[in-house]
Amino acid sequence: MAARTEYADVGSCSCPKGAEQEYRIDGGGADRSEPTVSAIILAGGKSQRLGRDKCLLDIGGRSLLAHTVDKLANVSDDLIVVTSDVVTSDPAYCELLDATARLVPDQKPGMGSLMGIYSGLREARYSHAVVVACDMPFLNLALLRHMLPLADAHDVVIPRLDEMLEPLHAIYGKSCLPHMLQLLDQGQRRIISFFDRVRVRYVERQEVDRFDPSHFSFINVNTPQDWIHVQELLGQQELS
Repeated sequence: MAARTEYADVGSCSCPKGAEQEYRIDGGGADRSEPTVSAIILAGGKSQRLGRDKCLLDIGGRSLLAHTVDKLANVSDDLIVVTSDVVTSDPAYCELLDATARLVPDQKPGMGSLMGIYSGLREARYSHAVVVACDMPFLNLALLRHMLPLADAHDVVIPRLDEMLEPLHAIYGKSCLPHMLQLLDQGQRRIISFFDRVRVRYVERQEVDRFDPSHFSFINVNTPQDWIHVQELLGQQELS
């Protein structure tokens, strides 16, 4: 089935401020069975609208990227950070490389999120990989764990909220690699353009709502206003 609409590659901060769902950095428990999936964090964006590296935004004395790595360590033991820089001397990135995650450079920097997914998926140790952006502070482990077994019979598992897809909160199989490469060779960057060639499992709104009814999982940080909103939500969490 061909997808019809997708969010922009890095999405938008669209969560209603008055929503009552509990939004937690820990995202719902750390229990996990033996991991059989890789996890890819896309950290190669230029953060132009934000004006600073969104990966290094501070949450409780640690970077947003570090929080994302910690969260995904609950579902995977193969953690990959894809960046446009082949080598970086920033202490925050070096700390990750010395610990649990490994750095993978974009095969061709500047080609967008599709290239980032392709670059990380090529290096993944498992047949499938969870893919998220580096700037999603409210990832929900229960939702991710719901999605994981669905990948056994599919090449892509992706949330679909009515007509909106979340391609940077999805699972991709290595079987997608040749289709991604074909698009990239043609200069195409739209992630969902190959979906009509593979087996896609859409996680519909009613499924998402069981775990994340206010859809905080998909909040990310593109602008200073987005970051202010996230800080407000985090402040409310600390007071709860």
